[in-house]
Amino acid sequence: MCAAIKVDIISDVVCPWCVIGFRRLEKAIADRGMEEAVQFEWHPFELNPDMQPEGENLLDHMTRKYGSTPEQSHCFRAELAERGAELGFIFNFFDGMKMVNTRDAHILIDYAKGQGRQTELQRRLFAAYFEEQKDISDREVLKGELQQAGLDVDEALRVLQDDEIRQRIRGREKFWVERGISGVPTMIFNQAVVLNGAQPASVYGDILDDFRGQF
Repeated sequence: MCAAIKVDIISDVVCPWCVIGFRRLEKAIADRGMEEAVQFEWHPFELNPDMQPEGENLLDHMTRKYGSTPEQSHCFRAELAERGAELGFIFNFFDGMKMVNTRDAHILIDYAKGQGRQTELQRRLFAAYFEEQKDISDREVLKGELQQAGLDVDEALRVLQDDEIRQRIRGREKFWVERGISGVPTMIFNQAVVLNGAQPASVYGDILDDFRGQF
């Protein structure tokens, strides 16, 4: 049976609100027993497309980009940890945590789409970065996540060497920016309803109910 509801999710794997938004959406789906009725497709968006290969200390990054003080950053982390815990996700922040370049991750997520395992890899990368304190810009780390997601590691790593694919992913990111997407998560339900930011599960549930009533 084909899924009745398609959800396009524009996100970055180092975006904590993307984790929260997706977990809330999953909760709304599970509460309604609609797991077989909803299909996800993930689309690339880099919060920091010019991030250097070695990454940047997360606290320094927050200060440079947003003007946050260390105290504000710690309060923000505590808030995220509380919201994540409510959804069964552990935000395991640590002092040496880095904001990293996510271009390779997005290329691999696109590769996983063709293998029918895109959401599995997306979940693994969220967990690797936020829960397991891994550097998901490190290709050795990415190899392990590919394995856990049930993907062909050698084939996936060859994709990373393809400059044409790399440019195509950058083009997809540009596509969303040109259509006014400036922050993530952004979710598009059946190409009709657009939601920006991590909404409450009840909001996602109302949209699911509306679409379910059409079938």
